[in-house]
Amino acid sequence: MSNNIYEIKESAIADPGPLGLACFALTTFCLSVKNAALVPAESISMIIALALIYGGTTQILAGMWEFKKNNVFGATAFSSYGAFWISFGFFELGALLKWFVVPSQAVVLFLVAWTIFTFYMWIGSFSTNKALAIVFTLLLITFILLDIGNHVIAGYFGIATAIAAWYTSAAGVINTVSGRVVLPVGAKK
Repeated sequence: MSNNIYEIKESAIADPGPLGLACFALTTFCLSVKNAALVPAESISMIIALALIYGGTTQILAGMWEFKKNNVFGATAFSSYGAFWISFGFFELGALLKWFVVPSQAVVLFLVAWTIFTFYMWIGSFSTNKALAIVFTLLLITFILLDIGNHVIAGYFGIATAIAAWYTSAAGVINTVSGRVVLPVGAKK
């Protein structure tokens, strides 16, 4: 036993990846269903709540836990996309409450900047597993479609992105609790 009263005993934590992916998937799915015009535009209120709490705050927490696990990719992805969702939620909330108007050029700048970030995360995903590389491939296509203003088709690609992220999240949960591979993710060799 150490005499240092400030020494913190190292503890293992669960993999935060499935949580971060679930936050990302659910929020992406709901926004994408709206973008694909499958639900009324008024659905934005529910999406704002998800963006601020689940997709935003909870995903940032998953990112911080990834830092604890020394996973720079997961920490960067979850923390950044969590911040994306919080920013998006505030933009939409401000517009809904008529606090401000975001000029279309600013929206394009926001989306292009996130496309650039997603592009290098997509490259990084090649060193993770195939399931995650599929998530980032679909997400990159979604952002490019949003950049060029094709929101309906982007909505459908966003739905596919969410399904791929849910699968990857489910694999993390189910494989862990089963103690074996039930849902393969094409792990890097």
